[in-house]
Amino acid sequence: MSMTDALGRIDEIRSTLSQLSGTTAAKAAAATSTASTAGSDAEFASTLSSLTSAASVGTDTAASGGTAADGKVLDAVQKYLGLPYVWGGNDPAQGLDCSSFVQNVYKDLGYNLPRVTWDQMNSGTEVASMADAQPGDLLFSHDGGHVAIYLGNGKAVDAPQPGQTIAIRDAWETDANLTTIRRILPTESAGAAGSAGAASAAGISDLVASARAAQAAMMGSAA
Repeated sequence: MSMTDALGRIDEIRSTLSQLSGTTAAKAAAATSTASTAGSDAEFASTLSSLTSAASVGTDTAASGGTAADGKVLDAVQKYLGLPYVWGGNDPAQGLDCSSFVQNVYKDLGYNLPRVTWDQMNSGTEVASMADAQPGDLLFSHDGGHVAIYLGNGKAVDAPQPGQTIAIRDAWETDANLTTIRRILPTESAGAAGSAGAASAAGISDLVASARAAQAAMMGSAA
């Protein structure tokens, strides 16, 4: 591949990346902006390396499976971490019990949930098992006497019991000890975000491969 052909391919890659919104496109565009003025094979190879590095970062991020919904739940939880458990408590400044913690988190997210666990257990839609649980799902245990928020990756958060504070922990919940799992966040939103992430990952992966092929061809012709 000649230098002219390779530069033309870089321009195509830059144009495609500019259509994929986010940090990856910005980094890739910046990396390729100097390609047309590269004065040597070494400079050209360096530019291609920057491009593939930026695109690879985007691939890893999109492929991680994170969604906007995941981030919103975690953000909503943050301000309550460290608050003491208070039985019957519903004061975000003084302390909360398990169900008032959940109620406050989802109020911050724009969802009105009942005050107590036995009513919250009828909210949203049922999730069949922990294998199907997604970040934001509510985990009810002890015959509905306790509720926690699942955060994904084997983690949950709750207001546990007197003498302890609201904290993120390893999820000890299993299908055997759970009464029910309820999904409050709309599944279509999470699904759409996941599909968009997967599409971006696939597109960026193709561009990474194409850029690396252009680099190899250019270096081969130079040799």
